[in-house]
Amino acid sequence: MGQVSSAMPCFGMAESMHVELATPAPLRPGDKIRFVSPASTPNREAVEASAELLRSWGFEVDFGPNAFRKLHYLAGTDEERLSDFNQALRDPEVRAIFATRGGKGSYRIADRLDFEAAKRNPKFFVGFSDVTILHMALWKNGIGGGIHGALSSDDWEAQGSSIGTPLRELLTSNDDIVLRSQAEEETFALTTEGKAEGPLVGGNLDSIATAAGWALPNLEGCILLLEAVDMYLGQVDRQLTMLRKGGHLRGVAGIALGQFTDFKPSGALTIVDLLRDHLAPLNVPILGGLPLGHGKSSQRIPLGCHTVLDANQREIRVFRRDLISLLDNPQRIAQTRR
Repeated sequence: MGQVSSAMPCFGMAESMHVELATPAPLRPGDKIRFVSPASTPNREAVEASAELLRSWGFEVDFGPNAFRKLHYLAGTDEERLSDFNQALRDPEVRAIFATRGGKGSYRIADRLDFEAAKRNPKFFVGFSDVTILHMALWKNGIGGGIHGALSSDDWEAQGSSIGTPLRELLTSNDDIVLRSQAEEETFALTTEGKAEGPLVGGNLDSIATAAGWALPNLEGCILLLEAVDMYLGQVDRQLTMLRKGGHLRGVAGIALGQFTDFKPSGALTIVDLLRDHLAPLNVPILGGLPLGHGKSSQRIPLGCHTVLDANQREIRVFRRDLISLLDNPQRIAQTRR
């Protein structure tokens, strides 16, 4: 089935300028989705249950040859995991790629993705956690279509959730997305006032810190999404210190805080205290309490699109209808390239 690539101007490339972002067309019944494992080995039953859900939506689903391989804490060697990912990027019949899970190892292959193939034939890429580094490497190279989040067997009943937009809708439409912060989330207490605009990038803090200096795009003018799970407070302290003192957070337009899960206090110091200590000096709007990450009722959100973070209204709005069709509007794309 023929596909229409799109492009939109946004900030965040290494040159810190307007760039063309290649993005996929919405999926249609019969389109192929491929599961790959760029990080750790998944639970096979859970992945196959997810595949059945996607098939029930009318999609064709297959798996990378090494999707269920196991080598220590990795799903096969670097070459095997990279081969599966690049084969999916190069295959014109594959319209979306799903990471089976995060874990560890995506950082080992993030610089060797076939970025040219991804530009020629952009497709959705769904995943989070360790996979965040792949989202950032792709976006740094002008490739959109990233969706922060995952599909699991738990989603059979969650698709009708009123909290966020069902994954099926994210894949099959260009409708704008609104996600509201939740008071029960611990980071809700960090919400400030104000409004920020820019492309939404980021995800897992550990992956963002790992990417600094090589796979991390320039974040100037961006809304940075942060979430984390199961780390010591000292680890978060080190990572945020490095990002700030290394200049990687310079010029960010706003901070979107997701779920910081399984953090134990250190004496009287909590994860909220620590995040406030690092993020408040940035003097940008902060929206906490977003149900994005590793916690209960975690949702999904598109990355790279123009986004408005409204701390006053406690919501984040992703504008996907602004995507520009290369075929429908080539003159505007030519202007964007100048």
